[in-house]
Amino acid sequence: MSKKVLLSGIQSSGKAHIGNYFGAMKQFVDLSETYDCFIMIADYHALHSLQNPKEMKENIINLLLDYLAVELDPKKVVLFKQSDISEHTELTWIFDTIVTMPYLMRAHAFKDAEAKNKEIDVGTFNYPVLMATDILLYSPDVVPVGADQKQHVEISRDIAEKFNRIYGETFKIPEVLIMKEVAVVPGTDGRKMSKSYGNTIPLFAEYEEIKKCVMSIVTDSSGERPENVYAIHKLLRPESELKKIYEKKAGKYKELKELLIEDLEKFIAPMRERRKNFEKDIKGALAILAEGGERAKKVASAKMAEVREKIGVNVY
Repeated sequence: MSKKVLLSGIQSSGKAHIGNYFGAMKQFVDLSETYDCFIMIADYHALHSLQNPKEMKENIINLLLDYLAVELDPKKVVLFKQSDISEHTELTWIFDTIVTMPYLMRAHAFKDAEAKNKEIDVGTFNYPVLMATDILLYSPDVVPVGADQKQHVEISRDIAEKFNRIYGETFKIPEVLIMKEVAVVPGTDGRKMSKSYGNTIPLFAEYEEIKKCVMSIVTDSSGERPENVYAIHKLLRPESELKKIYEKKAGKYKELKELLIEDLEKFIAPMRERRKNFEKDIKGALAILAEGGERAKKVASAKMAEVREKIGVNVY
């Protein structure tokens, strides 16, 4: 590969929302012009929140259609499914033998679950190690993530450095790439947009659904500008243009929400139509995913052959 390498992915855990697009998908499309990209459907990661096989299959196909609808070009990116590459789970076990429990107890996901007195499964505890494997197998130069995911890349770097110290130079140390202006996409309640908070605007919503979501945005009556509305709106228009509109319509919350509805419809409609077209040929879409899996498998297999040699299990 002549360009620098980038890896990222999204869990197949439900309907995509505009936070997924501005926080990740748009970056994938934009960066595919300058990087060789590996873009993953993280279906094994989704098992944390989803243990329904029918729903899992639907979510995988839906995320694949989402990727294609936002114009991720399979000629420019390696689009693959995590579970198709057995090297992910194999390398995770190898990393497990050098990562300590106290180290993983510092991870945000574990600390958050512990603070909420949740019953913590091994997968939640070990989540950062599998993510490190996802990254390090493909020797990426950069990993684009949201601000809240930065720690996972840092853990990947630590694991790579420790393995390299023990067994010799094997893994490239990746850099974090955070697009500051979209590091955290706000939801309809002002918190980070997340399926778990129920504060999302679906990426391929029909007009009436867009309208319902926008009208539900929590507004702060203490000022003339509804900050939660404005925070979402600035993803769609330049702030220089938006500030003038909001100043002119100061205090007119309903009018500002109606304008946001119209802007979201203009933004979403073309992607919504492309997705409907891909839905007509699921078999063709899955063929794209399978072909990407074959390309990813070659890279992962080569790295695992190197790892097995380094750890001393190759005896034949």
